Amino acid sequence: MIREKLMFVQIHPKDNVLVALRDLPKGFEVNFAGKTFALLQDVAAKHKFTIDAMPKDAEVFMYGVLVGKVNFDLQQGALIDVDNLRHASDDFKLGTRKLAWEKPDVSAFADKTFNGFHRSNGAVGTANHWLVIPLVFCENRNVLTLKAALEDKLGYQVESKDYSDEVDELIAKYQSGASIDELLSVDLSSAKANKAKHRLFPNVDGVKFLNHDMGCGGTRMDSDALCGLLAGYITHPNVAGATILSLGCQHAQASILKAEIAKRDPNFDKPLYVFEQQFEGTEQELMQKAIKATFAGLAIANKQERKPAGLAKLCIGLECGGSDGFSGISANPALGYLSDILVTLGGSVILAEFPELCGVEQEMSDRCIDEDTAEKFMHLMKIYNAKAEADGSGFYMNPSPGNIRDGLITDAIKSAGAAKKGGTSPVVAVIDYPELANGPGLNLLCTPGNDVESTTAEVAAGANIVLFTTGLGTPTGNPITPVIKIATNTKTFEKMPDIIDINCGTIIDGEETIEESAHRILDYVLKVASGEELPKAVKLGQDDFIPWRRGVSL
Repeated sequence: MIREKLMFVQIHPKDNVLVALRDLPKGFEVNFAGKTFALLQDVAAKHKFTIDAMPKDAEVFMYGVLVGKVNFDLQQGALIDVDNLRHASDDFKLGTRKLAWEKPDVSAFADKTFNGFHRSNGAVGTANHWLVIPLVFCENRNVLTLKAALEDKLGYQVESKDYSDEVDELIAKYQSGASIDELLSVDLSSAKANKAKHRLFPNVDGVKFLNHDMGCGGTRMDSDALCGLLAGYITHPNVAGATILSLGCQHAQASILKAEIAKRDPNFDKPLYVFEQQFEGTEQELMQKAIKATFAGLAIANKQERKPAGLAKLCIGLECGGSDGFSGISANPALGYLSDILVTLGGSVILAEFPELCGVEQEMSDRCIDEDTAEKFMHLMKIYNAKAEADGSGFYMNPSPGNIRDGLITDAIKSAGAAKKGGTSPVVAVIDYPELANGPGLNLLCTPGNDVESTTAEVAAGANIVLFTTGLGTPTGNPITPVIKIATNTKTFEKMPDIIDINCGTIIDGEETIEESAHRILDYVLKVASGEELPKAVKLGQDDFIPWRRGVSL
């Protein structure tokens, strides 16, 4: 636990490298565990350096697990980088159950509630949306036509910047003979904001128009998975009903979608309107029927009102993107502590991104409640990685250039920090994409590490709030579930205040403990869940939606 402004930290007693918390110059004197030595190079914040000299092929440990091996002899105080460290992780096998965990003090939240939308199946939404969805990419244009007809008129166009005046200014400069340098130096800082209009249906938070490039032309497995994913959105507690546009001849048939809906909610009773273009005939016939049905559905949805619900009705999706060397020691552990609070209170959490659990498979499988659940987790990890390697890119290829630049040299380093979001409670279920993963406790959901694909899947699995940590900054959002963005460091938080909601750099700065940060985040979650606060992604209309095409995506 970081409580003061330290210069470096050892994350776990087993670790044989230290993490720089500030930029440390060459020659900086390190005093650690009775040893005194000087750094051999500049070490930027978030990066690691050796505690002792290490011979070639020596194992490097962080978070108490193997994260790599050195490529050549390293001296004491040497910077760890991509040239001298390669990915390595421990093998894993079925082990003994390790289910003991220390439940956190939840007295501060035991009697708290949030105001949500109660559905007939007992689930509670943190928002109340109407969906317009194409079953196949052929209907994308028609969905956008509906959006153009409905969104602004009903008051759902997001408040945004209007840069048209700036374009007019550039046009005028160009027509008057301005040079390229003069055009590039024009001040465009006076952008106006488009103000959102009054909503006709005040109890409906939004009409969300999804687009995708699937539904036909691919494998039947992909089209079936798409129907399952869309069924997860339609049955989601944040959704009041849906309008579906189908061409008619595609693989993703309306009958398959309805079967997937019934699997998730056998007593499904939300308004659902399905229109097939090949049956209706002209676009005008299709559009008129879809507009009337959607408008009527919104009138029905508007009758819903927020009512109090306990925290056990929250299902938190845990996500990270644009991760850095501080992710695993600030924001992710804070989410881990929050996860343990919610599990103790009977709520649900979803930990996904299986390529970012590489290296912690043994720990996660040992935490599974029974051997069958552990076997399922290990099987999914093995077949996923094997498919990736067969296509020339195993889990070890997951870290992005930005991850590496900011200290996440190997996938095992990245994964060990990412897993901290899941806290310490037992794993109650392992779920494959695109099924529901909203049972009480910690659920593992097989998804790629791709931010949007994973967030899309977590929401389909039942997440009614997503907590998303980022070290480098990312705008990712979701059409129906509020995505709360949490910075791992103060620099990014202050640099990108338009897309980030909460700063956990306070932990690195010594201003706050992990536990205090978790409490602050959960307080904000309850405000968002009650509709009292809107996260930046919601304000910006950042409605990212990418179904996972079940192949290699890391």
